[in-house]
This record gives sequence, C-alpha cells and structure tokens, in this order.
Amino acid sequence: MRIRKLFLFSILIIFLIGIISAQTSYCCERLEGNGPWCQNAPQEECDASYRAAPTSCEATSYCKLGTCINAKEGTCLPNTPQKVCEDGGGIWNEGTVSEIPQCKLGCCLIGEQAAFVTQTRCKKLSSVYGLEVNYRTDIQSETQCILSATADVKGACVFEREFERSCKMTTRKECQKRKAITPSATSQDQGILQGILGGGGEQQSITSSEAEFHEGYLCSAESLNTICGPRGGTTCVDGRDEVYFLDTCGNLANVYDFGKIDDATYWTYIAGTNGVVVNCGSGNNANSPTCGNCDYYLGSTCRKGNAQYENFICKNLACTYKGQTYQHGETWCASPTNDADTNSVGGRHFRLVCYNNEVSVEPCAEFRQEVCVQSTVNTFRTAACRVNKWQDCYSNDNQQDCENGDKRDCKWVNGTSILKDENGASLAFDAEGNAVEAACVPSYAPGFNFWEEDTEAVSMCGLANMQCNVVYEAGIKEGFFGASGDKGNAYDSDCIEKCKAENALAGTVGIIDICLAKPECKSKCVDSKGKILESWKDSMKTMCISLGDCGSKKNYIGQNGYYDWEKSFVRSNVSE
Repeated sequence: MRIRKLFLFSILIIFLIGIISAQTSYCCERLEGNGPWCQNAPQEECDASYRAAPTSCEATSYCKLGTCINAKEGTCLPNTPQKVCEDGGGIWNEGTVSEIPQCKLGCCLIGEQAAFVTQTRCKKLSSVYGLEVNYRTDIQSETQCILSATADVKGACVFEREFERSCKMTTRKECQKRKAITPSATSQDQGILQGILGGGGEQQSITSSEAEFHEGYLCSAESLNTICGPRGGTTCVDGRDEVYFLDTCGNLANVYDFGKIDDATYWTYIAGTNGVVVNCGSGNNANSPTCGNCDYYLGSTCRKGNAQYENFICKNLACTYKGQTYQHGETWCASPTNDADTNSVGGRHFRLVCYNNEVSVEPCAEFRQEVCVQSTVNTFRTAACRVNKWQDCYSNDNQQDCENGDKRDCKWVNGTSILKDENGASLAFDAEGNAVEAACVPSYAPGFNFWEEDTEAVSMCGLANMQCNVVYEAGIKEGFFGASGDKGNAYDSDCIEKCKAENALAGTVGIIDICLAKPECKSKCVDSKGKILESWKDSMKTMCISLGDCGSKKNYIGQNGYYDWEKSFVRSNVSE
C-alpha cells in the first residue's frame, strides 16, 4: 500500500512540473537587451517594448516563418520571420522558396565559373565582373550547372569502336554527347544468328558504351591504353600560328618540338597542364627546322617547309623590297614625303604594306590631297595616308601661324610676298610686326587638273605672278644711265616713291639721298647692269612650285614642261 502511494505522488509531481513549464513558454518578438528576434523563451526574458504571446512562434502572426526576398541582391532566404525580413529591407512572402517565381533557380555562367542562383542574382554577379548575362533556365540542378562551366575544357575522349579502345581530342561537352556504337552486323552474320536464335531479320547493335573524358590528357597518353600513339606527323591548323604534332589517330598533340619527339610526358598531357610547357626556340622561330612555336604577330606562321621531322615549319612572313627587308605588318612610304618626284606634276603618294611575305601597294588620294607620312618605333616602321592640309596656307601672314602643324601643312618662304596692299606693299609680318617679303605656301604642293576648263589651277598659280619695278641711281639723280652699260645702283621703285612721299610730307631736306640710303629700298630682283638676280629667281621658283602644279615643273616620269624657267621671267627695259 505504501508503494502505491509513492507511485501516485511521483506521477503527480511530474505532471505539475510539465504544466508549469508549458505555461512559462512565450514567443518573444525580441529578447531583451537588443537580443535576437522571434525566440521561444520565458516571459521575463522578452523585451517589454515588443510583443509576446504564450504560444510557439510558428503560431504567431508577427513571427510567422516565410521567405525573405532581397530584390536588389537577388537572394531568397527560407524560414525567415516576417519582422526580421522587413527590418532588414527585404520583401517577405509566406510561401516557400520553390513556390515563389522570382526565387526560381537557374545556371548563371560567369566566364569559366558557374553558380546556381536566381536570375536577378545572376545579373548582379555579371555586372560585378563586367560580363554579359548568360543565364540558363534549362539547367535544373547545381551539379549540372557546375559541370557546364567546364564543358569547354579539352582532353581525351576515350570510347570503344569496333572492339578497340579509340580516342578523340575534344571538349568535355562533346565527349558527353558521344557514344561509340559498333556497326550493325552484316547480312551474312544476321543470317547465321537467325538460324541459331530464330526471330525476325531486324538489325540490332551489338555493343554500346559511354565515352570517358580525361581532362588535360592527350590521346597519345600511354596510361589511357588506346590505339592512338605518338609520332603521327605534323600539321598546320586553321586559325592557329603554330606547327602541331599529330598522334597516330590523327589527333592534335602539342606544338612541334623536335627535342621532345620521344618525351613521354610531352605526349601525355596538354601543354599548360601537369608541368608541360612549350619552350622551344625564341622569338618567332622563323624557318627553324626543330621548333614549331610560331608567332604571327612577330612575323611567322605555319607553312610547308624543310623541318627536321616531317615538312612543316614556322615560315618567315617578312618581305624584301628593293633589296631591303621589311617585317610582317610593317608599312612604309614609297618615297619620302617631301620627295621632288612624288610632288611633281602627276605625282602621287603611295603606302606599301608587308603582309604574309608579300608587298602590296596602297595609293593615297590623287592630286596629292593626301600625303604619306612615316614613323619608326623601335625599328618598326609605320606609315599612313593622311589629308594634306594645304588649303588655307596662302592666307596666313606670319610664320608662327603658317607653321602650326596641328592645323595646316605649310611652310614660310622668304624672298617675296603674295599678300600685298593696293600699293604693292607686303602684308606679311615678322614676329615684331614689321613688314617682310615672305609668304606662307603648302609644304606638299597639291596637284591640279589644269587640262580642264573649270579648274582652280589658273587662280592658284596666278598667286605667284610678281612684278618687280626698278629705278636706277643715275636715272633718279641725273635722268640718264651711266656709262659702259652700268645703269647705276638698282632700287625698288615702289619703295623709293613711298619714301619720297613720306619725307615730302614731313618737309625733309635731301629726300633722295635719304631714300637711297634705306637698305629695304635696294632692288631684290636685278643688279646695276639690269641682270635678274639668281637669288630672286630661286625665290620665285620656290614660290611657284610650292603653290601646286605651277611654273616649269617636271612631271612624275622626269620630263620637263613645255616652257623653261627663263621664259617665265619677262623683262621690260626702263626708258631714260
């Protein structure tokens, strides 16, 4: 009897303790002291500023679990209380991740990596890495997604074919698609089988096996135990520069290196993996009989030739032109930019190009509206046809503006001016603002279609027409020429007349002597005997031919024009 009482008492105590424990469990919206959100705890641990209910948090509205969507980052967090989600800036949804469209996962391909994420998250990641979005909704598992990122890696694809273990160099993706199925049995074999086994005559495959992919391996690798072995020859490959080894199945191996023709490791792994490197030769290996490591940008590529093994080498792409060697990719001007023949009548600028061991010719615009300019950087020559900016040369009245190479292609020529006022005085000036006899003319004389009626040749060449009026000292003082044909010192009549007028206005005495003493009034075109000065002739010639196809100018094949220079200088004798 005593034992029964003790048993009942024990049960009663346990039952009462259970009731007390259940009554003290609350769902605290937040625990005190800035504690965690939505926790089941005794009421005294709840933060009085927030809600609390004597039930489990799953049963409350404020701590109900759902999915928290971060629209900016593209993430979806399951089993998140609504309050926690909203306070964190998220969008709460009572559905599960699989029930929410924007939380649907797909494969995000980022370069050579992959992530199984939402489309929004994929856009975010792509923008971080500066790549285009490549989102695949057809891939439904993370494993498949990760494998797809390495789908383009290369290696040996081993498969069974006609009861032999064969191999093909390909990508993981292509290898996964491949199945090696032995050809169907012949009609004779089918007849024998039918006689033994009976049945219809429908052909069936005898065997079928999945292909095996070995990343980074060559088909010639001995460990793969295939029918493919090393030393199957060499070849060129479209889109590549180098000479490549072939295995005995015709698959590409590594770059041709005669020094490694018997190197088992070089025939086992793809270069760049497992310590295998291509390190034969240096530079472009042009015409090397032992190394096929060509470099197109350095001037070589795979072509037929005499090699130590087989018949492909790195062919030199350099060119020989007029006894001089030019590198592949070099360009140069056929003649110097300021060459006299290039700028002669009918002359034209040409750009030459060395490309794949051949020289091609590219003409610049006709009538020398373009000129060929050339530069050299580290011995490598580069040339280009660019616009000849000659059109506004004539209007510049000072040397600084004239020779501003950023705006125009002009040069400053001393000796005569094409800019004059109504009295014939020069409108060209030096740096101090003094009038000078000089002119701004094209550095590269343009060409004119002078044989046509509607042409600018006449007006352009007419700018070089000059008249030099001369008076002599004897004539000025005495009214007659000196003896023995010596007319006395020659002076510029325009300068003398201007000087006389200025001094007469000022009432100066001895005007003639003052004017004769002025250096600028000395004649620049003839001497005291009336002979035209060679210096003035040269100045006028330079002026004339610089304006374009003007004057007595040779053509591009070296023939002279109809008139010589002497006939261009017409002289009228000064009367007494």
